[in-house]
Amino acid sequence: MKSVSVSDRAADQIRPVEIECGYLESNPASVLYKSGKTIVLCTASVETNVPPWMEGRGKGWVTAEYNMLPGSTSPRKRRDRSGKVDGRTTEIQRLIGRSLRAIVDLNALGERSITVDCDVLQADGGTRTASITGGYIALALAVSQLAQTPDLDPPVDPTKVLRDSVAAISVGVIGEEVVLDLDYRLDSAADVDMNVIMTGGGRFIEIQGTGEEATFDDTQLAELLRLGKIGIAELTRLQQAQLNN
Repeated sequence: MKSVSVSDRAADQIRPVEIECGYLESNPASVLYKSGKTIVLCTASVETNVPPWMEGRGKGWVTAEYNMLPGSTSPRKRRDRSGKVDGRTTEIQRLIGRSLRAIVDLNALGERSITVDCDVLQADGGTRTASITGGYIALALAVSQLAQTPDLDPPVDPTKVLRDSVAAISVGVIGEEVVLDLDYRLDSAADVDMNVIMTGGGRFIEIQGTGEEATFDDTQLAELLRLGKIGIAELTRLQQAQLNN
């Protein structure tokens, strides 16, 4: 496959990523995650209870909430009010929650809940994938801090709670080319777009692929997944570099 220019990067390169852990003084398990011009603030908060339907089962819960701030896009995005959440927001936060729970041993967490909040400060494509990738870092920070809490009963072992890492990336077909990590300009031009969510160990969690008034064949699907794996591997490396600091 011939090389294409994707703005200032090759078709198999991800956008520049910046990660700032402990971004909020009020919550050490906070991460400012930047993927190109997309910026997401991810925070993880721990509660010493679980939803009523899980009480007494001896296992915990991990969930997520997602929100795009009014100024994150142009024109302005209206705030969700009075508990009303639009369908896109609901779908994305369920995706984030599923992706994070896939790598968590809820029994090892004990009867505790962790909520990962992903607030989009600026959107330029890939907000859901950035939320998953940054959200995992916030989750890992929260679990590590929980394990260091004195006299915790029952105690928490981070190596047992987090069985793997998780990251997500977008890929797409534009014309005849397969491109990794779509910003808004590329996403709006894509004939096919796909979100790939994988563990750091290389196992798939979820694949969302759609033809936009177009179709794709086996060869293109294989290339989409190949580039997705390349992007996930790089994101996993960046995640671990931050968590090992």
